[in-house]
Amino acid sequence: MALEVAGGLISGSLALLADAGHMLTDTAALALAWIAARLTLRPTNSRRSYGYHRAQVLAAFVNAIALFLVVVWIVLEAVDRLATPRPIEGGTMLGVALAGLVANVSVYAILRKGNQDNLNISAARLHVMGDLLGSIGALLAAGIILTTGWTPIDPILSVLVAVLILRSAWSLLRKSTSILMEETPDSVDPDALRQALLANVSGVRDVHDVHCWSLTSGQTMLTLHVGLAAGADGALVLREAKRVIAEKFAIDHSALQLEQAECPDEV
Repeated sequence: MALEVAGGLISGSLALLADAGHMLTDTAALALAWIAARLTLRPTNSRRSYGYHRAQVLAAFVNAIALFLVVVWIVLEAVDRLATPRPIEGGTMLGVALAGLVANVSVYAILRKGNQDNLNISAARLHVMGDLLGSIGALLAAGIILTTGWTPIDPILSVLVAVLILRSAWSLLRKSTSILMEETPDSVDPDALRQALLANVSGVRDVHDVHCWSLTSGQTMLTLHVGLAAGADGALVLREAKRVIAEKFAIDHSALQLEQAECPDEV
């Protein structure tokens, strides 16, 4: 990052400065991701019965917002430079971009080995991918400037990189917001779950008050009420219902309230 700041100021390249600005947010974002990952290892307690798993979702949300801010800065600076072109030293730009590319490829290779479903690791990986694209864009811009002298390519490629970053940031923001708002995961259809229990579990009269959400990426939680038919064995219904929920919907943590008569919450 420091090398790109120096190289960007010396060469006058926005592509390098944009990549350096993105790396600055990555320094904070990766540190935040690491702290969140460490927090998830802490044991549960009386105040936090689910532990600290939501910390990684919060980190992913903050990372997405940081990416949006970086995109805004890159676009505003690019517009200014297109309106007022500035001289750029292509040789310096090329050397610094190559160094940045090597660093970003190395870090991305490490993050690729992490859990692909973990939003926190995905956030960190997206940040580094943005840096990687920035380095590639800077290399292309440097090559064109050295061969043709056409400097507007520098802010133009910076905007293209910003668009790619924006697409990733939106996806990350949507996923993290969905979890924080406790929306029903896309993998679970409450109506289908209700029908599956009625069709596959003997003794079930009714299924209602179905609430399904994600504690964090890949950890789905479920609560529901089960109305029992007359003479039904509650223990057997509970065991079979949990089996259906786990096998058909991949939900291992479910809390079921069994009701012999009317639902006490509706009386």
